Amino acid sequence: MRQSGFLLHWALTAVFCAAASSSSSAGDRALQAACFAPDKLRPISGEKYPVKGDHDFDRQPAADVQLLPFPAIPAAQRGSIRRFELPKGEKLIALTFDLCEQRGEVAGYDGDIFDYLRREGVKATLFAGGKWMRSHAARTEQLMTDPLFEIANHSETHRNIRLLGSADAVNEISGPQFTYEHERRRVSSTQCAARVPGALSGVPFRISLFRFPFGACNPAAMTAVNDAGLLAIQWDISAGDPDPHQTAPMIANAIVQRVKPGSIIVAHGNGRGWNTAAALPLVIPKLRAMGYSFVTVSELLTRGKPVIAESCYDTHPGDTDRYDFLAGLHGKAKPGDVKQAGVESLPWAATTSRAQSHAHASENSGHKSPTLSWPF
Repeated sequence: MRQSGFLLHWALTAVFCAAASSSSSAGDRALQAACFAPDKLRPISGEKYPVKGDHDFDRQPAADVQLLPFPAIPAAQRGSIRRFELPKGEKLIALTFDLCEQRGEVAGYDGDIFDYLRREGVKATLFAGGKWMRSHAARTEQLMTDPLFEIANHSETHRNIRLLGSADAVNEISGPQFTYEHERRRVSSTQCAARVPGALSGVPFRISLFRFPFGACNPAAMTAVNDAGLLAIQWDISAGDPDPHQTAPMIANAIVQRVKPGSIIVAHGNGRGWNTAAALPLVIPKLRAMGYSFVTVSELLTRGKPVIAESCYDTHPGDTDRYDFLAGLHGKAKPGDVKQAGVESLPWAATTSRAQSHAHASENSGHKSPTLSWPF
């Protein structure tokens, strides 16, 4: 009976997976290597930190592409996908990083995260805002052409969609789609792409996954997302990295203690994750030692059955309701609030290189503390 359930799931997702095939399916870096020299992929000093008071990208340009039609999500996949049930023996998990940006700012790009993922060959799904992609166009194209990563939709300007009227909600949902397709088309027209025939076929034509800002939704918002042909992807494990008190070992422990096959882990790559880059060299080797492999969310979809909740939440139903009453969190944490604890806090520290973890944990020392904003 269980096997027939998986077969039914695969049949329902066949059309979706054909269109939403991750860029990781390309299997090589030929396109990225042709278009971006290695030094262009490296972090730039200061780009990690969000900049307030910058309105240059607030205005969404007129759409220069017509969105490709996509079928509505079938009934069996509608709702908030929190994780996946996998066949016995498969230990696959999905790392996801939010790249969101509100109006009146330019959020950051934490290049140390992506340097580490590339160096270690770790796949990830990146939930990017439309505005973030516009203000980080070059980074978007680098990530788009990287076979390790897939790009997903995290709304246009990170507004609480369940509080919006229908027109604004549609714009928040469709905005990133326009920007993604614009950037994909721009890459396809470059001379570097022309030198790699067929390479762009590994970059999906459109985005097929969506994450609600603040992890908050209601039935109307969910219907709008699913009717647009987007799967609503939440998580079952939060790194907790928006909290400045969350040290790298604490992030690693939060993941290791809760991980299970089919888990979706949420963290941040837009400069609003505290100690996220320092946590990766602690947790990735440990998860691999536990037998886990890293795949994109789209790949999880092809291997397992989604665990779907009726509502959107962080750890328990109703815990995101508070965002209905907050226009945004703009409190600033004090520089001394950022703790850089060593691996002594890790119960499995013996399996982790002490020198490596200390080196990564000190990467952010001496920098200004970024502004604390939304948690998801």
